[in-house]
This record gives sequence, structure tokens and C-alpha cells, in this order.
Amino acid sequence: MSASPERRAAFRNAIEHFLKERLDAKLDKLPPDDPKRDELIAQHARETWLADAARRVAQIQIVTHTLKPIHPDARGTNLFRAPHELPAHREVGSHVLGQDFSSDVVGNAAALDVFKLLKLPLDGRPLLAWMQDGDPDMLGALSDDADQASEWLAAFTGITAPRSATPSSHTLAKQLYWLAGEDPADDAQYHLLAPLYSSALAHVVFQTVNEDRFGEAGKLARQARYAQRDHETGYREYPDLAVQKLGGSHKQNISQLNSERGGNNYLLASRPPKWKTRALKAPLFTESVFPRFGGIREVRATVRVLRDFLESDPPSTMETRNRRDALLDRLIDELVDFAHPLQATLPAGWTRDANCRLVEAERLWLDPRRAETDDETDTEFRSAWQRMEWPAEIGRRFGNWLNHELGQSLPLGDIEGRHWRDELLLHTAWAGRLHALRLQGDAPTYIPVREAVQ
Repeated sequence: MSASPERRAAFRNAIEHFLKERLDAKLDKLPPDDPKRDELIAQHARETWLADAARRVAQIQIVTHTLKPIHPDARGTNLFRAPHELPAHREVGSHVLGQDFSSDVVGNAAALDVFKLLKLPLDGRPLLAWMQDGDPDMLGALSDDADQASEWLAAFTGITAPRSATPSSHTLAKQLYWLAGEDPADDAQYHLLAPLYSSALAHVVFQTVNEDRFGEAGKLARQARYAQRDHETGYREYPDLAVQKLGGSHKQNISQLNSERGGNNYLLASRPPKWKTRALKAPLFTESVFPRFGGIREVRATVRVLRDFLESDPPSTMETRNRRDALLDRLIDELVDFAHPLQATLPAGWTRDANCRLVEAERLWLDPRRAETDDETDTEFRSAWQRMEWPAEIGRRFGNWLNHELGQSLPLGDIEGRHWRDELLLHTAWAGRLHALRLQGDAPTYIPVREAVQ
């Protein structure tokens, strides 16, 4: 790349602006006649400050994987490994960050001002990246003396190098033996590994979880949920989230990014999920289960979408019919899913309860195993169930319920109710479940409900 006076000036201006801001912040704390002002001004001259920074940069190291989170008193090797240069694995790890990651810095906190200079952005990249590329304009911006500039550049770019050519661990660091061969009884087939903490990955996790929990987008989506309104985006929850505090009151002693996180590091729950099943209650003290069905969140949402769609007066096209039928299919799937636990989980004959006030068709629909019992009092119930006249009545009740739920603003009547009924009775999920119940209950193959579907 050929040298450009304009780019060199841009790099130098960025450096001098950085130094001026630091100087002004310190001068503002001193009275005008303080003799320390002249000393500070001399210290913040560009070449003077850079010479001192090139000396102090050896006291810190830019890293992606750090040791102190393992134990704050551990001493050993910290590593810088660019995520995009790591092997790609299917499992989540530092490699998934690609080139979009935050470098951490460890070492003497008094030298962190050097790191702040190196991460100054220019043309979308930090100054350190331009230095690592050996950019001639970056080099010229450091000093007019080429040899001096090269010496400083070598010192600054060495910030990512390990502080020792030989990796080392510590008695307070974690270590584990990893079987690299096939024979676990052969000590020679083990590698001794010293795990490090991926600070770069932990920082992305922290930022992502914080945005999901406290960001404006998630806040608006949650408000829409509580208000039972549609929203253009969803939101994420992190159940059983734990927070690990690193560094105590001296967070900076762990690392720079740990300090930026306030010492907080999120731990996602890794326990197996616990399936929580609510105790299924029989629908007693009611004449119909359709109000209970209509109270299901997914059902309410689907009905609302269907109502809004029909109220928009869509044209009579194939696309409109497909959209309407897709929403209706969703409701029917929910109805089949709603009925199945009542049919399969509640004890056979639960509709005999004196507090069961369901109409006969719904009793026959939701208590099919009662028709299989040998109880002499169930002879009439068994005969009514096997006559298979009740599915058509359930279809009619479904149609009436949906007409009611869609509200008074739509011109719905018997024609629409029959259409909803027919769609239910011919729906694959409903028919499949009904077929399974017929085989289970030894009912006749012929079902009169088809006569109701015209």
C-alpha cells in the first residue's frame, strides 16, 4: 500500500485527539497556577507519550483466553487466539464469534491507557489492526523518524504475544488429564490440559443476555404479550440464570472486560429440564368445554388473527381462502390437542360425576373409555357412543362457538357455522383421532356424521 499524506494525517490526528482529551481531563482538576500543569503538558506531547507507552505496553497483554477467572491468584500463560482462526466445531465455542469479538487485556491496570489508544477506531478498524498490517501511514503517524516508528510499532503489536515462549500453568489453575489414545491404563496416552477462560466468548454472552433481558426490543415484546397483542418480534428468557462474580471489589485485577461487566459473568442452566405437568381437572360445573377451550392463549391468538383478517374484507380469491383455512386448521389442531388429555388421562367414566353438567354429545366425545366399561349403568351411554351421531353435534357446537368468538361485527350465521362444522368433521387430525377411537371402542365403520357434511 502506497503512503498517503491524508491518511497519515488522519492517524496522527486520532492519536493527538486522544492525548488531548486525556490531558484536558487532568488539567481540569488543577488550578490554573498549579506547577504540575506544565509537567502534564510535556508528558502528553505525542512523541513523549508514545515513547513511554511503548515502554509500558509490555506490562499488559491483549488476550482472548485468560487464567485469572479460574483463580484470581493463579499465575501462568494467557493466550490471544483470534476466533476465526480456531478450528470450526459443531459445538458452541469461541470459534463461533468469527471476526466480531472484543479483545480482553490483562496485566498492570496502570498501563490500560495504552490499550485504550490501541483500540481507537479509524475507518472501521482499531489502530492496533492497522499496526499489525504494517500500514505505512500508521507507521508514519507514530513518528517522523522511521526507525523510531518501527521500534514503537513492534512494541505495540507485541501486546498480543505470550509473555513467555514457554506456556506455564499454576498450582491454583485447573488441570486435567485427557485421554488422547485408546488405552486408559497407559499413562503415556494422556495429555495434560490446562483450561483457560474464554473471556471473549463470555463477554458476548453477557452482552447478548443483557440485551435480551433489559433491551428495549425485549421490553416491548413482553408488554405486547401481557396485553395479548401481536408483536413483530419475540423475546428470549433464560430460566435459572446464575451470576458468577469475579474479582470481588477488585474486578480490574481479573481483566479489563471483567471490569466492564462489573465482575458479572452469566452461567446458563445446564441441568436437564424438569417437565411440569399441571394436574388435569375434569370440566365439571359447566355445560360445555368450548369456553375453556377458547381461553387457551394460542386459541385466543388464532381467533384474534382470524377475526382481524375477516374484518379486513379480503377479496374472494384462492389466497384468501387458503389463509382462512390455514387459521381454521390451526384451531382444529388445538381442539384435538385440547380433547386428547381429557380422553386419555382422566379415569374412564369421569362423566358419571354428579357435578358433570356437560351436554350429552360432549360427554360422549370426551369420555370415550366409558363406552368400553362393563358397568351395566353405561349401557345407554355405550349405545349412544357407538351410534356415532355425536361427532356431527360436536361439529355444530364448534361452528356456533367460532361464530360467537368472531364477534358481532362480522355478518356470520348458519351458513358460516355449517362451514366451520364441515371443516372440523373432515379435518385430518379430527378424523384420524375419531378413527382411532372407533377402533378402540369397537364402533361400526359406518359413521352417520358424513351425512351432515354436504
